[in-house]
Amino acid sequence: MIHSISGRVIEARPQSVILNPGEDESAFELEVMIPSYWAATAAESRGRVVRLHTKLHLESQNQGSAFTPRLLGFPTAEDRAFFELFTSVKGVGLRKALKAMAIKPGAIVGAIAAKDARALQQLPEIGKRLAETVIAELHGKLDAFAASAAGFVEPAGALQARGPAAEAVSVLVTLGPTRADAEHAVSRAMRGVGESEQWTADEIVTRAFAGG
Repeated sequence: MIHSISGRVIEARPQSVILNPGEDESAFELEVMIPSYWAATAAESRGRVVRLHTKLHLESQNQGSAFTPRLLGFPTAEDRAFFELFTSVKGVGLRKALKAMAIKPGAIVGAIAAKDARALQQLPEIGKRLAETVIAELHGKLDAFAASAAGFVEPAGALQARGPAAEAVSVLVTLGPTRADAEHAVSRAMRGVGESEQWTADEIVTRAFAGG
């Protein structure tokens, strides 16, 4: 089992990062799939060495007739443990879980503990029925994550930073601002937005550049 890996970030993508684990630049490179919330940090880390807690997963292809190995990476062992618990829910597969983790696990744990289905529905890939299933199956199984949920404080507006807003943060980071500055700009841009309004990532980025 590959427990963890350290490597220089060669390329950052929305759902994966390319790492060079050797000192020799000509050494082999690995693609490691990552949760959505860490994509912006990965982009900021280009050229630097990072350490990820990993999980090797065999992804089924063609209804189980073939399997493709996927290496998943998480910034902390606790985040990896949450992913394993999250994917134990019926209907939450590898890719769906990574996309749904658009915010840090502590916030997701808090929503589950509070039985806040509406908050979970704001996550990518999570509809009303699946949100209810997640709560039903995981509520009461979160003791190991209680500390992170209790101590987790999100930036203003971060609960809305899913879907287009999360994408807007990632776009801003690629243009130069730090993740913190990008999150602040998106939060400012989203102030006063009604629940019924649906903005695209491009619209949010434009408003962020305009100063909100």
